[in-house]
Parts: sequence; C-alpha cells; structure tokens
Amino acid sequence: MLNIQLDPETEARLVEILAKEKTTSDELIKRLVKERWLSLQPRQTIVERRGGHPEHLLELSGVRISID
Repeated sequence: MLNIQLDPETEARLVEILAKEKTTSDELIKRLVKERWLSLQPRQTIVERRGGHPEHLLELSGVRISID
C-alpha cells in the first residue's frame, strides 16, 4: 500500500488526469512506474527487436558462426 501526501495543486491535477483517462490512481501509478522503468532500460538494437540475426546469415559454407 502506498500512502502519499499531495499539495492541493498536484492533487487537483491528479483528479483531472484520472477523470480524463477514466482510470484509478492505482492503475495510473502502475502505468507511470512501468513507463519510467522502461525508459531506464538499455535500448534494444534493431536486430534484437526483430528477433536476432537470421540463421542463414550466420552460416558460412557449413561453418556455424556464433556471435556471443
């Protein structure tokens, strides 16, 4: 359980955000924490995002090339 004290201006902003996004404070906090956590993670390369190197490109005349 998380219990925080907000100043009136921040609380008013929170109420407005919750109303516009039709969500609960719990869900909003979870989403914000996840977004911030993801922003701190190292970015994947385009090759990693596409699932890694294609196997056929890692083979050269029957010799398996490992890129570890």
